[in-house]
Amino acid sequence: MMELLVGPVLALAIGAGCRLLDIPLPAPPKLQGALLVLAMTVGYLLGDHLLG
Repeated sequence: MMELLVGPVLALAIGAGCRLLDIPLPAPPKLQGALLVLAMTVGYLLGDHLLG
């Protein structure tokens, strides 16, 4: 359960840090790219759930 909370908190912290320091966001700027990252994340979590 703790692993599920660490990921989103870390992602929010990285996004906020990039915004505060004016660093380009390390994510695709297009919706299709963002959906691809989301799909990979969901696949990773689903694989972890099924194999773990």
